[in-house]
Order: sequence, then structure tokens, then C-alpha cells
Amino acid sequence: MRIRIIDAFTDRPFGGNPAGVVVLDADTFPDETWMQRVAAEMNLAETAFAHPRGGQDWALRWFTPLCEVNLCGHATLAMAHALVEDKLIGDVVAFDSRSGILTTAVAEDGDITLDFPVSPLTPVEPAGVAEALGAPVVAAYETGPALGDLLVELADEQTVRSLRPDLGRVAALATRGVIVTAAADDPASGYDFVSRFFGPAVGVPEDPVTGSAHTALAPLWAARLGRDELVGLQASARSGLVRTALRGDRVELTGRAVTVLDGTLHA
Repeated sequence: MRIRIIDAFTDRPFGGNPAGVVVLDADTFPDETWMQRVAAEMNLAETAFAHPRGGQDWALRWFTPLCEVNLCGHATLAMAHALVEDKLIGDVVAFDSRSGILTTAVAEDGDITLDFPVSPLTPVEPAGVAEALGAPVVAAYETGPALGDLLVELADEQTVRSLRPDLGRVAALATRGVIVTAAADDPASGYDFVSRFFGPAVGVPEDPVTGSAHTALAPLWAARLGRDELVGLQASARSGLVRTALRGDRVELTGRAVTVLDGTLHA
């Protein structure tokens, strides 16, 4: 069986966020335990599995090394890239997922745009977050059930970049992961806000570029900055840009992808 590693939200190898991608020939998913073992073997933030449903429709699931998740942006983008690479779809594909139908459009220049539901935000004052992160918290929000994350605003971009959280304490929080964010220090930098994502509870100490987190980041910063179209920089070691466009209760996430490994899974 063919398996690939595709770097998402980047136009260069070894940037963005690597995802495992398995395009299935059958019209059903294989055993869930097997998919989880493959994801653990790949040991990437996410491994995506998809099978055809007829026409341009595909069923899609995502697994971290420890569990299945409800929504993943970068692995969806990577899967769309793989299907285009294999000439299995045209310029639009509809993925049936745990988060409903996710329509993905591929432009001639290689841009891939994901149409995801906006994650609602509820202000909270959670205990232990500042201690876990090692930085003062400006504001905190619970995201919707599709994510199950905690979104935390910090003082400035430099605080986000220099953050060294206690991952044991982060894992003990009652959340899938913690998104940290701040406005860009320099408006002329080419991005409007920065973020990082920590998910040790689901086997992802730090995710390089988290597309799904931008379903919560986009509405937050659109309200703050007064613009529906923004650019987010995820300030991980690999780094990556996510272009966001708020469309009512949906958000468009745009980026590119590069295949860096194409091999055969023998197990």
C-alpha cells in the first residue's frame, strides 16, 4: 500500500507541517486499530486516510500517534494535494468527515483552500494555564467541540515565540491542546498574528502548523483587527503561513503542499 509524507502550509520541502497520507482503493475504511497503528508508526502530528465515495466525494479520517481526532487542517490539505497528484480529482473535492462535509478547492497555481466550520469561542478563566505556559495570560477561550482546545492570548509576538511551556502541566489540562496567540509585532511583516499549538495529551508536544486552530484564530483576530481576510504565522521551528478568510459561520484556510516522501507500506 502506498504511503506518503506531505508537507502542508508551505511551498518548500521540510517546512510547514508534515502529514502522513494514505489513499485507499476500497470503498470502506480498514480496521480502526490498523489505522491507529499506522499513525503511531508514522509518528507525525496527523496521518490521514481517505477512500472514494463516488465522483468527487471522499471519506476522510485523521489520527494522531495516540488517537483519532475530529478535525485536522494540514492533513486535509495534504490529502487534497495527494489526490490532485494522482489525478483522482479535479479542482474541487468534498470530504465527508467527523466535522461534516469539508469542501476543498485547488487553484491552478497550486493554492489549496479548505472550507471549514468556524470554531465558536467562549471566554473562560481556567486555572493553572499561566503556570503551565510559564507566561501571563491576557485572555482565554474554550473552542467548540470539533476542536476541544483552549485558545490563549499572550501579551505580544515575542512572548509567543519564546514560550517554553511545561508540557506535563499542559497535558494535565482538561483540553485536547492549547493554542497560544498574539498580534504581529510589525504590521508590515506579511502576517497579522502569530500562534503556536501544544497538544501533548494527544501525542503532539508541539504541532508545526495547525490548520484547525485557525478556525478559532480567524474569528478572534478578524474581530480585533476589523478585517475578514488575514494571514497567520505559526511560529514553530518549521514555521508556516495560513491565509484565512472569514465567511459567516465558515472560514477558508489557504496554503500549499509539497510531497517529500513516497513509499510502500508493507504491513
